[in-house]
Amino acid sequence: MLRLYVLLFVAQIVLAVCALISCLSAEEGEIRALPRIGWALIILFFPLVGSIAWFLAGREKKPGPAAGGGARRTPTRERPKPLAPDDDPEFLKSIAERSRRDDQELFRRWEEDLRRREEDLRRREVTPDDPPGRGEPLRPREGDPPREEDRPEV
Repeated sequence: MLRLYVLLFVAQIVLAVCALISCLSAEEGEIRALPRIGWALIILFFPLVGSIAWFLAGREKKPGPAAGGGARRTPTRERPKPLAPDDDPEFLKSIAERSRRDDQELFRRWEEDLRRREEDLRRREVTPDDPPGRGEPLRPREGDPPREEDRPEV
């Protein structure tokens, strides 16, 4: 007998939660007889009676398909269907522009690094009037940026 009471109590709670969710998510035009807050309070304070009352009298009945044809009812106001991000042309365009900007910035940094390295190599080249054995690279001056070989490995 105790199991039956527990089962009925759980069913009452589930019904009240479903009614409360239905009440709070209903459009303003679909609620009848009382304002939304009134229905929510009735469902909270009288869970069983309030839930049944909400489902019977509180929300507007939606007509089902016709018995003979099964034709679908067209909505009175047509909402635009939201596009998924990968279907939205504006979103795709913004991604392409961002990617292009990032690529250009990376390319610019590579070119800067290449120019810096070429200048560094030109400074280290041996001149024809230098004595043999002087082909060793020059030590970096204090103001020079560190070379690749001077950087510690991480």
